[in-house]
Amino acid sequence: MFSASPKLLLSSVIPEELASRLQEEIIYGRLAGSTRLTEEEVAQHYGVSRSPVREALRLLERDGLVLREARKGIWVTPMSVKDFDEVYSCRVALEGVAAEQAARSTDAARKAELPKTLEKMQEARERGDVEEFFTQDVHGSDIIYDLAGNLTLNRLLVGLNKQALRYRFFAYKRDPQIVALSFQGTGEIFDAIVVGKAKRAKALTEALIGDIWQSMRATIADAFGEG
Repeated sequence: MFSASPKLLLSSVIPEELASRLQEEIIYGRLAGSTRLTEEEVAQHYGVSRSPVREALRLLERDGLVLREARKGIWVTPMSVKDFDEVYSCRVALEGVAAEQAARSTDAARKAELPKTLEKMQEARERGDVEEFFTQDVHGSDIIYDLAGNLTLNRLLVGLNKQALRYRFFAYKRDPQIVALSFQGTGEIFDAIVVGKAKRAKALTEALIGDIWQSMRATIADAFGEG
C-alpha cells in the first residue's frame, strides 16, 4: 500500500501531523487513487496508535483526499476528468482573485520573494528535477495567498488545493510541456504582482490555469477515466 521509503516512526504524533504525512503520499502519487486505507495498516506503517490515525483520516476526508462509506471502508479519492474539471473550474476564479489582491499589496519585501522563487524554479527545471520545481511553484502560490491577505479566500484555496495539487504534480511529472507552460506563465504573473498590475495579474493567472486545464484533460482521461 505505502511506498518502500523508511517508516516515519512518530512516537508522539498529533493527528494534523499524520494527516500531513498522508497528504504528501497522496499528492505525490505514492498512495494512488482508490487505494484502500485501514486504520491498522496506517498505524503500523507510522508506528502510532489508532487514535491519531482515526482523526487524521477524518481530516483527509474533510479535505476531499479520502472517501469513506459505511460498511465499505476508506480509500484514497480517485482521480478523474470529472473531479479535475470541478477542481480547476473553481481554481481559475479563486486563483485569479488571489493574484489580483496580491498585486495590490504594499508588502514590497514579500513581493521580492517571488523573483527568487522563480529563479529556484528555473534551476530545478534545468536539472530536470520535477519534484523541486513543483515544490517551488507551490511555495510561490503560498506567497501570493499571503500577499492577498484575504483569510476567507485563503481558507477556500487551502481546501481546494489539497485536491488540486495531485493534478498539478501529475501534470508536471507526465508532460514537460506543461512544466514549460507553467514556468513561463508563472514568471509573467510574478512580474505583474511585483509591479502592482492587479488586473493583469488576475487575467494572466486565469489564462494560465485555463490553458493547463485544457491541455491536461485528455491526459487525465487516458490515465484515470472520465469519472
